[in-house]
Amino acid sequence: MKIGISSSRLVRLMQLAILGITFVGLVTRNVGVFVNGVFAFGITVLPGVLRRDYRLSLDTSLTLWITAAVFLHAIGMLGLYDEVWWWDHLTHLLSATLVAGVGYSTARAFDEHSDAVFFPPRFMFVYVLLFTLASGVLWEVLEFAVRGSAHIIGVKPVLIQYGLDDTIVDLIFDAAGAVLIALFGTSVLSETVETLLARFSREND
Repeated sequence: MKIGISSSRLVRLMQLAILGITFVGLVTRNVGVFVNGVFAFGITVLPGVLRRDYRLSLDTSLTLWITAAVFLHAIGMLGLYDEVWWWDHLTHLLSATLVAGVGYSTARAFDEHSDAVFFPPRFMFVYVLLFTLASGVLWEVLEFAVRGSAHIIGVKPVLIQYGLDDTIVDLIFDAAGAVLIALFGTSVLSETVETLLARFSREND
């Protein structure tokens, strides 16, 4: 019980910090900081929206995991991406575990819900890896497009993209995050899978 309360408080503190970062972006007219702050805060309220509108109750630790990922990204926009060499690697690794977790949980829930679907463990490993890498590639393309568009318009980009070498390293950390979930996702995401299963069952009733 104490762990749950502590996690909830940490989530609230990080949400307040993200709002503070967003305010800093607004006051300093830093579009990148402001837009990423708004995006990050929107992600932190997503678990509550899923609980209210779709009856998908996420575990408190999972909510903390999601909030921490976007919180670290929002902080990075204040300059840590440029000043701390490993900050980008950390945020990519953490974000990749979230993406991999979504892919794993959804696929495992379908696997257990339907007799027509069967995902062997080896296939699940490959699926999670490919799903995460594909999402990572899409994100890198988005970063490139946003940076190119900002350069053409003459404004500061809201996403940071450092070049091809950085993209390759980002994808390596995306793959590392996927491997972590593929290897240990069964225990960490079991409650999320059960929640999705319950949702599928309600839809079929």
